[in-house]
Amino acid sequence: MIHLHHLNNSRSQRILWLLEELEVPYDITFYQRGSDQRAPKELRNIHPLGKSPVITDGDIALAESGAIIQYIVNKYGNGRVAPPPEGELNDIFFTHFSEGTLMPLLVNRYVFSLVPTQAPFFLRPLLWPICSMLDAQLVAKPLNESLKYVEGALDKSPTGWFAGGPDPTMADYMMSFGLDAVAASMPNLLGPKTKAWVERVHERPAFKRGVVKGGKDNYDYA
Repeated sequence: MIHLHHLNNSRSQRILWLLEELEVPYDITFYQRGSDQRAPKELRNIHPLGKSPVITDGDIALAESGAIIQYIVNKYGNGRVAPPPEGELNDIFFTHFSEGTLMPLLVNRYVFSLVPTQAPFFLRPLLWPICSMLDAQLVAKPLNESLKYVEGALDKSPTGWFAGGPDPTMADYMMSFGLDAVAASMPNLLGPKTKAWVERVHERPAFKRGVVKGGKDNYDYA
């Protein structure tokens, strides 16, 4: 049985959704972020990186949500997550785009907003404008361009999923966390097709079950 080590407000919500869609039996151990928003050190007892998500499956301990999703799909998917032939390239692209492009931009924006709040109070008036400038110069334009690209891809999809098939594929599972975060905190950056995609994900019974099992108070983006 798969054992998921689940951290609040983290990429492990992707794994819960996928496990529920595939109806794979699993157990959960819950972890909470510290005041510094970092994962607790106990996770290092499961995997040396000390991050979530991590799964164990027999003797296997696997980190990185993309690797975990691919592992689960390959071992337990039985073809249910496969894209249609015409959507294979989009599936590959957005599976990697999620962590290669979108998430680094969102993490940078989060860091630039967090640094002034964690600094000594007398430095905050100085750090706020500096971090705002860095965000404007390094994040704002590429983030807007990336989200417009996502909107264009979904606009071309005949079904509203990234690979254009009848059901979500790896690309959708991987894109879910980043787009959930944008929808919750910066909804004005999303186009109508992307907003519809987020709503479609949230309406899936498996996603709802994943949120409940992960703890509604553990995922602010639901």
